[in-house]
Amino acid sequence: MLHRLRRHPFAVEAYFRHSLVLTYAYRPDVLAPLLPPGLTLDTHEGFAFLAIALVDTQGLRPTWVPAPLGQDFFLSGYRIFTRLRTQAGRTLRGLRIVRSDADRRLMVTSGNLFTHYRYRKCEASMREAGQRLEVEVRTPSAEADLQVSADLGAHPAAPPAGSPFRDLREARMFAGPLPFTFDYEAETHSIVVIEGQREQWDPQPVAVEVRRNTFLERPPFGAHPRLLANAFHVHDVPYRWRPGVLEPLPREAA
Repeated sequence: MLHRLRRHPFAVEAYFRHSLVLTYAYRPDVLAPLLPPGLTLDTHEGFAFLAIALVDTQGLRPTWVPAPLGQDFFLSGYRIFTRLRTQAGRTLRGLRIVRSDADRRLMVTSGNLFTHYRYRKCEASMREAGQRLEVEVRTPSAEADLQVSADLGAHPAAPPAGSPFRDLREARMFAGPLPFTFDYEAETHSIVVIEGQREQWDPQPVAVEVRRNTFLERPPFGAHPRLLANAFHVHDVPYRWRPGVLEPLPREAA
């Protein structure tokens, strides 16, 4: 059945040429309705957080597929910082995907077949211009258009003005990606848990100019104030995802 395929059934690896992540702070009541049973918001100083990851992805493939057959594509992903309490009593920090965009149709098709990540087709560009990283995403009906410019040569000593994080140490706790990604499988009333593994992950704070961000102008976000809480960049990082694991939920969580 289709829901069994969508559990991220095999290990996957890729290489991140660039990963730029913008994290926005919201009141918890804005993001809480977007969570399925079993997940709770990961909060800090009374705020909940949504991150936008903009990733130049190279060589993505199942681990048994030869590297030359891997897929190169651009990804923009919208994720909510969450927590899961397992039956064994562990509390896991992770991300709940609310939207993903990719600029290759094969990635959209395969992503929606094997994951719950909600891929849609976009047109995108990510280019380096000196010390600047310029990102533009164009989507049908402008539903998730984005224009961002990041100064890779400037490393701010503090989070953006108005951020709920007092310093970069706190900000890095919500820099992403977190160890786990979560989604809800209604057919079995379970959470699918995918664990990511990376090496040499040292996100650097960057100054960004966000010129366009239409997804956060739409419901349920548009009517509520948002704060740019942090912006971090990493480059040239290998990444791997383990196969998904099913975490059954108690019936009262339905």
